Amino acid sequence: MYQYQRFAILLRGGGDIATGIALRLYRSGFRRLIILETARPLAVRRRVAFSEAVYEGLCTVEGISAALAATPDEIAPLWDAGCIPVLVDPDGVSIPHLRPEVIIEATLAKRNVGVRITDAPLVIGVGPGFTVGKDVHRIVETNRGHDLGRVLYSGSAEADTGIPGDIAGMTTERVLRAPQAGLFLTSHDIGDHVKAGDLIATVEADGHSAEVRTVIGGVIRGLLRSGTPVADRVKVGDVDPRDNTACHHVSDKAFAIGGGVLEAILGRFNRPCLIRKGVLHCPVDKAALSG
Repeated sequence: MYQYQRFAILLRGGGDIATGIALRLYRSGFRRLIILETARPLAVRRRVAFSEAVYEGLCTVEGISAALAATPDEIAPLWDAGCIPVLVDPDGVSIPHLRPEVIIEATLAKRNVGVRITDAPLVIGVGPGFTVGKDVHRIVETNRGHDLGRVLYSGSAEADTGIPGDIAGMTTERVLRAPQAGLFLTSHDIGDHVKAGDLIATVEADGHSAEVRTVIGGVIRGLLRSGTPVADRVKVGDVDPRDNTACHHVSDKAFAIGGGVLEAILGRFNRPCLIRKGVLHCPVDKAALSG
């Protein structure tokens, strides 16, 4: 077993992008992963989000499972069982106790919600809201385009455009938003085929019901759980106009970002492999490991 497989890598956030990162790391041999989440995750693409473990106790994405850890003491047994532990700790109170070698800020809040460059030997910011050398050691670009997934060694990521990615010519048209604050209710599910103008959900507040209708046809790619409290204008769903999309697979964007995170980790801890007496040796940065 390579030494880097003993690393503890902590992801703040368990949404679809964070899950793509976790899958890429897990499949690359990094098995001691930890995900910190809120008590009520709002992942729209929840079929491909390890945050669902908070609600279900156990969830599986592309053959890899994550399980809810009630306390930090349950993390190691879940590792031994081959699962990725998900701990409800949005403020990162457990971080000093867990002492991870790597922290990945993947909440995609588009601002720094509390991560510090001193939290771990390697702190990686995902998307905008961070500055290399001030908040984090590395940043991975999240905006679609030529630089998607690129590791930044200085400066900051591109600013949030506020415009969803283009899918078959559709951007803002494919996003469903809450028309008011209240309780989100729906009888639809991810994978349902819908037509333009269909009623997808309602948001109930103080006896007033506000409708959520889609302006395009296609497949529901993401949708919040029915019964979820939502804020006004928050994203509650996503319709894919291609009508043949795989709603249960991690996106190309998530995997591209995951590749950038993997590069940042290996670039920090890995060293050129040496061949001695016909044996391949891959040393790591021992100073970083003891930090």
